[in-house]
Amino acid sequence: MPAANFNPRVDMYVAKSKPFAQPILEHLRCLIHKACPNVEESIKWSMPFFEYGGVNLGNMAAFKEHCSFGFWGKEIGAVLDEAGIVQRGGMGTLGRITTVKDLPSDKQMLSLIRQATGFIDRGEYTSPMAGRNKVVKPPKAAVEAPEELAAALKKNQKAAAVFAAFSPSCKREYTEWIADAKRPETRERRVATAIEWIAEGKQRNWKYQNC
Repeated sequence: MPAANFNPRVDMYVAKSKPFAQPILEHLRCLIHKACPNVEESIKWSMPFFEYGGVNLGNMAAFKEHCSFGFWGKEIGAVLDEAGIVQRGGMGTLGRITTVKDLPSDKQMLSLIRQATGFIDRGEYTSPMAGRNKVVKPPKAAVEAPEELAAALKKNQKAAAVFAAFSPSCKREYTEWIADAKRPETRERRVATAIEWIAEGKQRNWKYQNC
């Protein structure tokens, strides 16, 4: 797995966990980073947490005989309840996890993680610890696409459609990458690469999404 955004303290937590727990924790970690390349890792209350947009996206933990994983945010919690995914009998959302097979399918997990980040992107996140007081992180101000990228998107309908469907954070990754280019030729190369990747449905950091 790529080293970017991976916290050594979480590495240590996984390494010190029971042998049965390590593949479960690594699999969950991989899915989180695949669905949300900008996620940040931390240790809180002696457990690994995943943070996105300045708030808790989820956390995992290992115990003597099982693991747990929990999504944070009342909005994604409602989605999980409606889908019948919430499992009782253990800390977290998915109940007592003893093998990777106890987890929802990778496709379903990735979809849930992306839905959870979508709530955060739109400023629709309520902390489960907030009681009745809704704590919403305002979405970041939109980043205007560089003129070169906007012009290139107009010439490529497929890329334009994909880009329009991207989340605000995905769009920001591309626009900031191009805007950061100091030399015109560098910016031109990045625009060409961006259009190629976007037309293929790839996010800016797609290379780091395959675990």
